[in-house]
Amino acid sequence: MGRWPIDREATRIFAAGVLMGVATLFLFPLLALGQAGGEQGKLETLPANPTPVVSQTAQAEETWDNSQKVRVLVGEGKVEEMTMADYLWRVVAAEMPASFEPQALRAQAVCARTYSLWKMGSNSHKDQKADICADSGCCQAYIDPQKAKENWKDNAQSYTEKITQAVSDTAGQVMTYDGKPIQAVFFSSSTASTEDAQAVWGNSLPYLVSVSSPEGEEVPNYYSTVTLTREEVEKKVKEAYPDADLSGDPAGWLSGMTLTASGRVGSMKVGGVELSGGAVRTLFGLRSACFQVTYQGDKFTFSVTGYGHGVGMSQYGANAMAAEGSGWQDILTHYYTGVNIETKNGK
Repeated sequence: MGRWPIDREATRIFAAGVLMGVATLFLFPLLALGQAGGEQGKLETLPANPTPVVSQTAQAEETWDNSQKVRVLVGEGKVEEMTMADYLWRVVAAEMPASFEPQALRAQAVCARTYSLWKMGSNSHKDQKADICADSGCCQAYIDPQKAKENWKDNAQSYTEKITQAVSDTAGQVMTYDGKPIQAVFFSSSTASTEDAQAVWGNSLPYLVSVSSPEGEEVPNYYSTVTLTREEVEKKVKEAYPDADLSGDPAGWLSGMTLTASGRVGSMKVGGVELSGGAVRTLFGLRSACFQVTYQGDKFTFSVTGYGHGVGMSQYGANAMAAEGSGWQDILTHYYTGVNIETKNGK
């Protein structure tokens, strides 16, 4: 956002001093009577570099988010310690478009905190002396506040405030099942229904079952196409599965497709090797496992719907629900079946 001109900075400092004096004049009697301000938790993180926006989010009362420390593996061998609030701000800014509805951002904030606690409980980064990492393929996406502002350009201040507000309004909120934080996975956009965890990962979880999802053609790239030549398919398959048999008519290389209840590919034979829909998606670089494939003119064409693994909360679905008037609690209890929403207080 650049630096303040010298004269504007001086004006800002002077104004801040006046405001502080006025605040002291009015607040001191209340403080003396022990009447502290209302609860204001921070779920998401605040930018690392102090700005006027960040200073406005300072908490008068310590919350769990502010007191909980998190060691984040931000690069190879590089670990940074920050509050849970600071970490979650970076996650929400990276995981969900800041242009989304406020209630969708709040739902994302609770997902991020809940997933963080679940992941930290696994101690998967113990050897690196970290609690969690900044790799979306392992933990959650993560972006530096300054980089986020650069991406947001003219919307930097409003989006920063918007995500910060999502943090504060959901302070300490965690989804639990049987008293434990859930594996609050999420993804970008769904078909008409989300997927059951059993169909994707082979593990059944009572709160990760298929539910309806309202988004559709208004989602950017909701429908996408991947076209690969016969040679490209052969190369990809042979590199990943050397035992695959790709002899004969290429039209028969991909066969035996089965579908899950949500309409995604459950399994498919590739050169005689049976793969899950998710494995086929990864192999050919598809946006989701909801696809159809045709072979014509020496080319394979994959027609794909949605984006992501399909389990848990659909982010675009959450945004659609929010636009229709649903609150963040309603969004979360819709996508995660049978969960409770609990509040972590203080330290």
